[in-house]
Amino acid sequence: MLKNFEPNKIYPITSKAPKYVFYIFLVILTIGLLEALILSPEDYIQSHSVRIMYVHVPSAWLSLGIFSLIGVLSTIILIFKNKNLPLITKSLAPSGFLFCIIALVTGSIWGKPTWGTWWAWDTRIISMLILGLFYLMYLISWRIYEKKNYTNNITSIIAIFGMINLPIIKYSVEWWNTLHQPASISLLSGSSIHHSMLVPLAIMTAAFALFSILIFLMKYNTELIKIKNKGLNRL
Repeated sequence: MLKNFEPNKIYPITSKAPKYVFYIFLVILTIGLLEALILSPEDYIQSHSVRIMYVHVPSAWLSLGIFSLIGVLSTIILIFKNKNLPLITKSLAPSGFLFCIIALVTGSIWGKPTWGTWWAWDTRIISMLILGLFYLMYLISWRIYEKKNYTNNITSIIAIFGMINLPIIKYSVEWWNTLHQPASISLLSGSSIHHSMLVPLAIMTAAFALFSILIFLMKYNTELIKIKNKGLNRL
């Protein structure tokens, strides 16, 4: 199916999807904001500043998840020389970069009342900054290189090398002494966060995930239009 990608068949479906994703996103976001800003309790130490968590944490999770997906797809691109997957990875990158920036900015805002400083040379913060630089290199490479096959290879290599940084972000709080606390949510050991905070966090994560899908679809459709304008039926 991927080898016989036909934009004329795909576009009628993907062009209609953003409208429905947007409506669902608005509903979930409204519920999430209501839970996060009004119904969820303040922290007994951080007070109301803890509410930044409902933006910061989902943004960090999504930036890592999206780059992981780009890295896996880029590995497939390099090994199997697939010509259709680069369109997907190229369309995923903008939302991942956006969430990485949001995570860094909200982390800085959260750090001021919590740590007493806007910025600290903390291992997790630095590794997140490096992730943002990998995103930036990835996006710039799509713009500066003109040869398609060469661009596919360069961007794939950047993404694969960038994946080395992901375990550092994840386990930095365990490998080094950092200002960040250990993970409060684990697939194996459950969550140490009270359900009154965990529920809005989950809802906001779902809302942000829908927003990333919306950005992906908009970018993907734009790329499909470019292909159609070139008179191509497939990549």
